[in-house]
Amino acid sequence: MSEAAARLADGANAPDTRPQIRKLGRDDLVECLMQGWRDFAAAPVYGLFFGGIYALGGIAIVSLFLALRMPYLGYPLTMGFALVVPFVAMGTYEISRRLERGEPLSWGAIFGAVWRRSGKDLGWMALVTVFALIIWIDFAIFLFLMFYGLHVPSPHDFIVEVLSTPKGLLFALVGNLVGAVVAMLVFSITVVSFPILADRDIDFVTAMITSVRCVAANPVQMMGWALLIGLLLLASLLAGFLGLFVTLPVLGSASWRLYRKLVV
Repeated sequence: MSEAAARLADGANAPDTRPQIRKLGRDDLVECLMQGWRDFAAAPVYGLFFGGIYALGGIAIVSLFLALRMPYLGYPLTMGFALVVPFVAMGTYEISRRLERGEPLSWGAIFGAVWRRSGKDLGWMALVTVFALIIWIDFAIFLFLMFYGLHVPSPHDFIVEVLSTPKGLLFALVGNLVGAVVAMLVFSITVVSFPILADRDIDFVTAMITSVRCVAANPVQMMGWALLIGLLLLASLLAGFLGLFVTLPVLGSASWRLYRKLVV
């Protein structure tokens, strides 16, 4: 008993090795966004490349579902695609990391760094985001079947019904509420986890826990950050995905700067 008590005492007295979290100030979010823009302006070719991958991928996926006459998945898939932004933005984290440290930029250096970090833990985090996107789409299909059954209207008729009928408005309200809950959960476990995996030798579980701790320590600021990301991505999507060429690299670099402020 004394030996077990001694081990417990040693564990209780052991230093906390978890990453330490800072409190955000009032102007930190605006400062991070401005730093993200400066990082993009300092290396626009690299940012446009990574933003283009995301934009063209989104256009291709949404076009596929519209071609398959599944218009009810167009909106949730477009918004749900934002769930994988932290993973797609890995290249922009490396750009900002190098700019922050004064290191030279090159395609080989950026892709080499991303490749070196794309091991097991980063792969698990990518799996988490893809799984979240699948759950998001499953919810969208389930809600559509609840409200409309197996009848699939044309894209025009579906939009008119959603915007002009009580059933359509209720469908949109429930869908957006469910989507907001899923999005906030995914945001909580990914907002810091991808940047910290790009920066440190740490396991993906600790990275997710650190991300949740950051949100819990700064609930108002982090909810504001999530809302800002959502609004900027929505504006970019309404511009036919083309805005993502700029929005994604700016938000990616801003997220890196936010991580650097949050985690000691």
